Formats: sequence, C-alpha cells, structure tokens
Amino acid sequence: MIKAVKSMVEEAEAAITTYTVEQAKALHGNPKVQFVDVRDVRELEREGVIPGAIHAPRGMLEFWVDPGSPYYREEFGQHKEFVLFCALGWRSALATQTLQEMGMPRVAHIAGGFTAWKEAGGPVAEKPSKKAVKQEATGSA
Repeated sequence: MIKAVKSMVEEAEAAITTYTVEQAKALHGNPKVQFVDVRDVRELEREGVIPGAIHAPRGMLEFWVDPGSPYYREEFGQHKEFVLFCALGWRSALATQTLQEMGMPRVAHIAGGFTAWKEAGGPVAEKPSKKAVKQEATGSA
C-alpha cells in the first residue's frame, strides 16, 4: 500500500509552523516577512495573487532556495521569515517541511492556503502580465 498524501500532510503539519489566515493577514506587509506562492502559474492567472508575494512553483522551490543550485534565487537568501501558501495548504505544508529540512530557519505556511485567504477577505490582486513585469524592470512604458 502506498502512503496517502493526507497522511504526509498531517505529518508535515505536526513538524512545521502553521499560521491561521488571521495570523497571516497580520504579518502581510511586514518587511521582515516574505510570502511565497507555490501554486502553478495557471492558478495565479485564474485566481489572482497575494500582493507582495513572490512566486516559486512547487517543482522548482528547492532548487531556488539552495545556494549551491544553478537555479538559486537571491530572494531566498534574505534574512526574513518565509510564509508559504498554495490553494488549500497541502502543497505548502509539504514544501514548508522540505525547506525546514533543508535548514531554512524561519519558514511557515498558511492553513487553508489561498482559498482561505480569499474567503477571509485578505487582499488579492490580478497576476501581473509578463509584459507589465518587463516594463517595470526596464523602466519603460
């Protein structure tokens, strides 16, 4: 018999920090906290994003966090608390546990994920288009 995903998520949640949506909303905008969206890009386009969150697809997260990886991203080298979320909190629980095992000192996730965030009235924005992001980066209009 294979190990059920639900069991894996329960085990992860027993070993990690989980914030309620209200706790996460209180942290939103704190310069010492970085929200990390691990959902698939299609979910961001369909559902929206939490303003200020960085997108790190679940499939690349470990590679982006590891300074020894050719895919390392500087965003993850900051001395901040990283608060992960996905749609329902399952992927983010597993991702949080993985980052904790990799040695990331301050990492947590949001119970219920983006769905709970939206239902609780947390701020949501449309995913910026690639064109808008490029223009912002280059300073052109």
